Amino acid sequence: MAALSDQLLVFTILGYLIAMISHAASYAFGGNGTVARIARPARQLVSVGAGGSTSDDSGAADVPDDGAFVGKLPPKPTGRVVVAARIALVATLIATALHLGALVTRGVAADRLPWGNMYEFVLSVTFVGAAGWLYLLFRWPAIRQLGLLLSLVMVVLLGIAGLVLYTPVVPLVPALNSYWFDIHVTTISFSSGILLLAFVPAAMYLLRARYESGKRSFPYVLARKAPSAVTLERLTFGLNAFAFPIFTFAVIAGAVWAEAAWGRAWGWDPKETWAFISWVVYAGYLHARATPSVKRNVVAWISILGFLTMLMNLFGVNFFFTGLHSYAGVN
Repeated sequence: MAALSDQLLVFTILGYLIAMISHAASYAFGGNGTVARIARPARQLVSVGAGGSTSDDSGAADVPDDGAFVGKLPPKPTGRVVVAARIALVATLIATALHLGALVTRGVAADRLPWGNMYEFVLSVTFVGAAGWLYLLFRWPAIRQLGLLLSLVMVVLLGIAGLVLYTPVVPLVPALNSYWFDIHVTTISFSSGILLLAFVPAAMYLLRARYESGKRSFPYVLARKAPSAVTLERLTFGLNAFAFPIFTFAVIAGAVWAEAAWGRAWGWDPKETWAFISWVVYAGYLHARATPSVKRNVVAWISILGFLTMLMNLFGVNFFFTGLHSYAGVN
């Protein structure tokens, strides 16, 4: 089963790679015949004196609330572009199914939940992100242009997991043999996957907002076919607001587990410290998002900073620091 899990991971990465290439093809071959038309709002307000559109703090033109999510969709695109879009969707579905298979077979081989080391944790977090993306895609097809960035992130993270972080199946270290392992690591994996997904619209928002404000140079032109800046910003907020309470619970559960295992709830271990830093950054994001005086582009940068702190906690702490949480299998 362990060998099957390894083989499924290879095909998973290949599937996401095919999806990425197909997304790039449908994204690049522009014009009115591309599937990118679906990502455009049905109506867009133009500032022409009184009664024109409003703008968010980034200077990007506002759009109706239902413009990209429930607005009337344009005619269905035809030709090679829609074929590429369909291939991207099918490849993503297959890759996500293979991704789940790699996790399940890994868990069967280890006879435990498959997130006992850094390699397995990355597989779990990326699966949550991919599954969450498919849910959003089927509910709001207008955001499908974000699939290019999402599939790129999947290929990079899973490639790093397979090439750098890979660890053979081994039993859990004694310190992890606790029911708190299921509670803490499950919630931290789930919330981290949603925060990973939130990074995608946050990054695209910064490009799209500048594009809508009149910037047509590289790299802002890359956001030409993305959903509206307002849609991207609201999607980022929704994902972060959903994940933050779960992440908070995961941190608290970790402290309770630490009290039971090590006799103290908090000891400023490197992973504990960076988890706290991530929590503070995302709390700051939600506070900034609720403060009208804070510009939306600043809010987006805080969200991206939060994701970078999560990456630091995942990779940097395990590679460059040693502590009580050194279970990565790569130290």
